Amino acid sequence: MKKYNIAMDNNIKLMIAENIRGFRLPRYDELPNVGLYLEQTTKYINQCFEPLGCIEITSSMIRNYVKQGLVSNPVQKHYYADQIGYLICITILKQVAPLEHINKLFFRQKTVYQNQVAYDYFCMEIENVLYYRFGLKNSLEDVGTTSSIEKEMLRSAIIAVSHIIYFNACFNYLPK
Repeated sequence: MKKYNIAMDNNIKLMIAENIRGFRLPRYDELPNVGLYLEQTTKYINQCFEPLGCIEITSSMIRNYVKQGLVSNPVQKHYYADQIGYLICITILKQVAPLEHINKLFFRQKTVYQNQVAYDYFCMEIENVLYYRFGLKNSLEDVGTTSSIEKEMLRSAIIAVSHIIYFNACFNYLPK
């Protein structure tokens, strides 16, 4: 029987946390708004997700989200900040929620918040939860100033995603 090695576990946890340290999604004002082609949009979003190690989007996924009405049609084959923000949120949330639920959440969010406010909140919340889940902070912060069922639903989904990201990250550092 193997002896449990606490020091090794702590080292693994530290290495896993280092991957997420400094992770930050671009805020709405930082999203490209010059019009990216489909392949450029795909590459840009995947670069944003690179530190997470297990989330990515493909061009066919983007076309599918447009076809389903989750994201507005590209303008002369170009994607802009609003569309890119939606694609980032969809890609993360679809790890734990069906597209139908994501669409309903977006619909409800649009009645209360402007896209920029909702997207920036999403970014702050995912960073908050990931830092907590990966042990880089001791508690979850209250993000935003209002309380609503939509915010609670979003936090629940983000917490679930954070566990998936953590679970997958562990396999990169476990001994063979």
